[in-house]
Formats: sequence, structure tokens, C-alpha cells
Amino acid sequence: MKILDRYVAKHFLIGYAISFCVLIGLWVTIDLFVNLDEFAAYADLGTRAMLWNVVLYYGRNITLYFRDIAGTITVVAAAFSLGKMVRNHEFVAMMASGVSLKRVVGPVLVLSALFTGLLVVDQELLIPSLSDQLMRRKNTLPGEEWYSVWFIPDSRGHLICSQKFDVATATLQYPTILLREKTERPGIWEVTGLLSAREAVYNEQTRVWDLVDGTLSQAGSLEGPRPAATYDSGDLRPKDIPIRQSVGYETLLSSRQLAALADQNTKVKDVAQLYSQKHFRITDPILNLTMLLISLPVLICRDPRTMKSAVLLSFSLTAACSITTFACKMLSTEAVFLGRIMPEFWAWLPVFIFVPVAFIELDAMKT
Repeated sequence: MKILDRYVAKHFLIGYAISFCVLIGLWVTIDLFVNLDEFAAYADLGTRAMLWNVVLYYGRNITLYFRDIAGTITVVAAAFSLGKMVRNHEFVAMMASGVSLKRVVGPVLVLSALFTGLLVVDQELLIPSLSDQLMRRKNTLPGEEWYSVWFIPDSRGHLICSQKFDVATATLQYPTILLREKTERPGIWEVTGLLSAREAVYNEQTRVWDLVDGTLSQAGSLEGPRPAATYDSGDLRPKDIPIRQSVGYETLLSSRQLAALADQNTKVKDVAQLYSQKHFRITDPILNLTMLLISLPVLICRDPRTMKSAVLLSFSLTAACSITTFACKMLSTEAVFLGRIMPEFWAWLPVFIFVPVAFIELDAMKT
């Protein structure tokens, strides 16, 4: 690595660290200010316990915040580092020595690609591994989480209901499982029985639910309910229940988990949401790099007097890309195009719009 590369990379890394701390810190501060009353619900346990609860909650949720604003952090870091170089007239000296400014921004692009890889690792590995903990409510202490369970499907299509699921003990209180089987007609299920119990406790060794006072009633059978000792939920584990009972749980799953769920679901809208998430997992890193490529040619200016307008234009282009992507995510499961829902079309639409714009900006950059 040449001295110039190290110099530019150093400025960009410093800018990235500052923008990461500022933007993530701002997000945490605003959220904490709005929800401070929920954290204060356990103030009687002492200041230390309450602060530890806050640290645990936001320490895990930083993975979500980084996923949502990773592209913005990169653009702000580029504006910070390149703006400092413009203010010191460094680009003029580089051009006078015969160095192309496209060569100068090379380290910025390489580091941005590495940070985009970090975003992929965050989405595919970190968030899925912490998904059950990320669902914890602010007014609940670690180890005391519980959820109401309503019609969560397992891997076989059976529907699970329970008044209370205790996370610490992995216990379903008064569970009712509606047993179903697929029919030849797509989207149509046949009820085959009803399984109920006073408690269902997950057994880690056998990977089934041990039923307390469990009974099984077969549909169409003249016999009465008969005792049932266990229930096999297939791939559904206690860790998955807090996730699956929440709206928008698809955003916490990895691509492999999304593919497995897409094979199980039968509702058109549910499948559309899963496929939308799968495609946006591919396009989001591309769009993050695209936002940087759009803003870089604008930020490479030689006159410090035009830097403010360049930064404003850069952020405007970045905001346009972000708003378009957000709108496409909303439309991907709602809009009907050519007579059907096409989540893959909306996922790739921002790429088709802004990638050509990025190449046009790069080609027009004065170097």
C-alpha cells in the first residue's frame, strides 16, 4: 500500500468511526429518551440493575441500528474525510502532481466494500443468533420474558396457541395445538386433530415438548380424547417462538431461514414478505455501495467554497436513494403488478434506477 493510499484510508477510517459513534449514539439517545419510563419500571431494584438492563438492551440492538443506517454511515464518513481534504486544498496538490482523483478515492471504495461485507455478516450471522433477545421488551428484565402465542405454525403446518410462553423455563402454559395436513388444493389445509395440555415443557435432549396432562382428540373419531405425552414441533424451537409471534420477524432471520420458511407458508402475502426479504438481502448491500458511488463524484471538488453545496447535493442524492428503497419495500408486498404481487421486481427496481446514475456520475467526475 502506497503512502497516498494509507493517508486517504486513515482519514476515511477516522471519519467512519466518528460518524458511526455519532449516528448510532444519536439513535440510542433519542430512543432512550422516548422510552425511559419503560426502563424505569424496575427502578425499585436499584440503579445498577436498571442501568445494566439498558446496557444489555442497546448493546444488542446496535446490530439492528447498524443494519438500518450502514449506508448512511459510509456516506457521512466519506463527506467528513473528503471535506477535510478539500478544505486543506489537498486535491489541488494531488492533481498538480499528475495523480487522478479516481485513483485517490480507490481506498475509500475498498474500505466501503469491506464495511458492506461487515453489514452482510451482521444481517446473516449476528442478528439471527441474537434474534430471540432482540425481541425482548424494554420493560422486561432479562430472564423474565414471556409472550402470548397465537397460531404460530411449526414446520409441519400445525398451529400453536398458548396463554403464556415462559422464555426462561421454555414452558407453554395451557397450550392448544391444531393439527393439520396439506390437501391437494394449494393453500387449503385439513384439520386432523386437537392437542391440548396443562403445560408443555421443551426437552433439549429429545427435542420434543413434554406434555403435562396432555390429551389428543382426533377429527372425525368417535372415541374420546386419549392421553398424549409429547409433541414434536419439528424445526420450531423455543428460541423461535418470541420471533415468530412478532410482526416483521422476517427481518431478523438469515437468508437460509427465510428460504426454509418460504417452503412452509401457504398464504400469498406471507410468501411475498419472505421473498421480498430474500431479494432485499441481496440488493441492500448493492444499494449501500451505490449511494457512496453517487455521492463521491459530488464530494470531489477542488474549491472549498463549493463544499457546502456539494455535501448538500450528496446527501440529497443519498436521501433520494433511501426513500426510493423504503417505498419499494412498502410496495413489494402490497402492490399488484401485471395481475400479481412481484416482490423481486420492487427489490431490484432501486438498483436499476440508481446504479446507472452512479456510473454516469463517476464518468462525469472531473479528475
